[in-house]
Amino acid sequence: MDDRSKHDHSGWEEVVLAARERARTRQTLMVERFGLSGDVQYQWSMDDAQITWSRDGKVFLTGRLTMIGSVSLAQQSWLWSWANESLPHAVLGDIERVRQFGEENDYPVLPWPGFNYHPELVAEARMVAASVLDAEGLWVESTGDVQLHFLVHDLELTARRH
Repeated sequence: MDDRSKHDHSGWEEVVLAARERARTRQTLMVERFGLSGDVQYQWSMDDAQITWSRDGKVFLTGRLTMIGSVSLAQQSWLWSWANESLPHAVLGDIERVRQFGEENDYPVLPWPGFNYHPELVAEARMVAASVLDAEGLWVESTGDVQLHFLVHDLELTARRH
């Protein structure tokens, strides 16, 4: 019998709904509070799990990244970062807690190493991960046919904005 059919679907929907609202509020707050729109540049690194934002060549904000997972558009698949052995340890953060949360509550998607790509399912997984790990925001970087999905934590202003 497939374990994937045993979860409490209504419980999962409640968790997703709460996580979606939380993510929407936090994302808006992050963009507004730190001025992350307009002429903002950013640099990021998986090796040290850091992201910085700058304007006119001056860094004004730093944060920590946790990689949630990746989407291969060519293979139409999602792979959780905790199941990807090629990633630097630093960028994994506490992602293992998301897998454990799924196992402990018999929720789908979270404890599976990967799944077939469906945009809505990826969105649900990302938002629940953001909620479980109390992230300040979500961020996606696309390169070719791969999407890298991250959580943003520990934002700190580094210089005064004018």
